[in-house]
Parts: sequence; C-alpha cells; structure tokens
Amino acid sequence: MLKKIILTLSVLSYPLITLADQLTLNEDAPKTYVVEKGDTLWDISSVFLEQPWLWPKLWKLNPEVNNPHLIYPGDVLRLTQDENGDPVLVIAEDDGEKTITPIEEVQQVKEKPSFKWSPKIRQEDKNDSAISLLPLETVAPFLRYDHFFTGEELAELPHIVGSDEGYRMSVDGFKVYVNRDVELAKTYAIYDKGEELFDPETEESLGYYVNLVGTAQALRTGNMANNEPSTLKVTTAKREIHSGDYVVPVHEGQLFPSVFTMKAADESLRGAIIKAASDGREFGKLEVVMLNKGTDHNVALGDVMAIKRPSPAVLKTDKGPVYKIEAPRWNRVVSDEETEYKMPEETLGELMVFKVYPQVSMALILRTEKPARLNDLITAP
Repeated sequence: MLKKIILTLSVLSYPLITLADQLTLNEDAPKTYVVEKGDTLWDISSVFLEQPWLWPKLWKLNPEVNNPHLIYPGDVLRLTQDENGDPVLVIAEDDGEKTITPIEEVQQVKEKPSFKWSPKIRQEDKNDSAISLLPLETVAPFLRYDHFFTGEELAELPHIVGSDEGYRMSVDGFKVYVNRDVELAKTYAIYDKGEELFDPETEESLGYYVNLVGTAQALRTGNMANNEPSTLKVTTAKREIHSGDYVVPVHEGQLFPSVFTMKAADESLRGAIIKAASDGREFGKLEVVMLNKGTDHNVALGDVMAIKRPSPAVLKTDKGPVYKIEAPRWNRVVSDEETEYKMPEETLGELMVFKVYPQVSMALILRTEKPARLNDLITAP
C-alpha cells in the first residue's frame, strides 16, 4: 500500500487566525498545481497567494478525498471558488492508479494561466516525508546562534577568568578557566557581552544581544568552595575570547523546532526592529533581526509579521504642503494634528519569528520590496 505524506495542516485548527485581510491571489496564479517532491506549504501557497501565511483561508477539505488531511507528490491542487465566490484550493479527483507528471506546458489564457498535463502509470511509491509549512533545514543556513540575556541573567552566568597562556584573549587549543563548577566532558558555548538593546518606545534597557565567540569542552571541574576555577579547552573560536566572556551549556536556548508552523501574528501587535545581526542600518531578505516584542506580548514561534514604515511627515504651511524635515523651524515647533497630515504606513516586507524571549524575539526577513531599517515598524500582516 502506497504511503501518503502527512500534510501538516495543524494551521487548519487555528480559529485564532481571525484575519481581516481578504485573500489576494498572485496575478499569475495558475488554475491548477501539481504537488512535487520537496514542496512545502509555504512553496505551494506562494504560488497562489501574495500572503502565503493565509494558507488556511485558501485550503478547503475536498469531500471527494477519503482523508483530506493527506496529500502527496503527484496530487493536483485545483483553484476554484466556494459558494460565496471566495477562492479555495481543493484536491482534484484521482483514481489511485494514475499520477500527474511535472508541468509540461503553461497555457496562457485571458483570465489566468492553466497547466496542461498528461497521465501515466505510477512507477514508484509515493515519498513518505511530510509536506510541511517551513522545515528547519530551509532556514537553518540563515539562522544565527547568537543569544539574548537580560542584565540580571548575565549577572548569574559563569564567566572566564583567564587562560593557561596568561593572555587576555584566546584561540583554538587554549585552556580557559571558569569561575564556576562544570560538568566533565560537557560542551559549553562562550559568549561576549555584546550590545545593550533599548526599547525605542520606552527607552528602557531590554538586555544584551550576546555574540557566540567560541565553544569549549570541560576538562576539569573546579572547586569554587576553595576558589579553584574549572578548566575548559577551547575547541572552536569564531573570534577573540576574553576574560569576562560568559559560559553557557552549548544547546541552552539554541534548540529549534523541526518545522515552523507559520501563522499571522496577533492583530494587536505593534513593535519595531531594534537590531540586525549584521549590525547594518539597512538590510534585506534572509537577514536576522531583533524585535522589541516577545512572549510577554503574545509573540510565538512561526509568527509572520509585516514590516512597515511611515511615509515622511508633511506639514500644512502658508506656502503649501512641505515635508516636515524641510519645513521652517517655526512650523515644526507649532505643528499639531491640525497642521500635520496623517501620512500612511506602507508595507515593505515580511519576517518570521524563530526564537522568542519574554521581552524580545529574533526573526528572519522573508521578503522586502526595499531595504528594511532599524526602527521600522512590525505589525500583524
């Protein structure tokens, strides 16, 4: 018996996604799509939608299929309409003996393009790997293993007090000493203090973005009751390792889910980009950024957010509309709701959260129409 690929449609059970946005189809969205080996729901929904995370609103269970939660390579997804005229995707009927070959030709028609296909006898079992929203392997090459700690958390972490060479910095092969007892043979990550981040809304300190500078293995446990430090051997040094750098078990805070179930962020969300991993002021697709919102603000793994930027402020003056930055000082001083236009916020891209802390989160930029910047807004898409 051929095994079906489990379609991770956990998103179908998300009544929480009460999205006001209507589905917007791509201009070149096809009428049908053949599921191919290696497809993810993000890939498939991107073919049809401008907003791929709205997949649950597009997908409808096909009553002709015994188990509509399962699809597999060769299945044909057909774009049609429901009784309300809204676009929906259904699985085309299949007799179980035939499959659809990869796309052979795209037929251009006035309304929408449609694929032509021809049937043939299935020659091999269907692949049994899950078709998922966004597998970790897709985004892993772009993820950074840097970390985030509050000042209070840093104060509790063990740190390096010196090395066997007496230098203030270390490279591969050095032994370093830590002011805390460690577990023998266990591997530890070494972080520098990094940059202190502030909330642009409250100007309060959120904590420290710490950089991974190396890894080390415990060779000798200490006895801090007698003030004897533990010994670690540096196995990998990404950059200089200094006295005062922090030591954390290597996997702590660095485990990711195998699949990110992408969904729209909470409608009430409103925050900002406060840092880029590249330390640049402008950045684009596949850049890792820090946001000033976390679990305390209902942010969760897989949340998709829009990146927005207010259009430049414009003032009403006796000489007509003038950009606020170019207006005379007096006009800027006396400007108020009556004299300043309410300029719109324009969407310039989307990002997805892959690591969450109480007050902040890390996200991967999925798309940008123009370079994103520090302090750009993030909202529900």
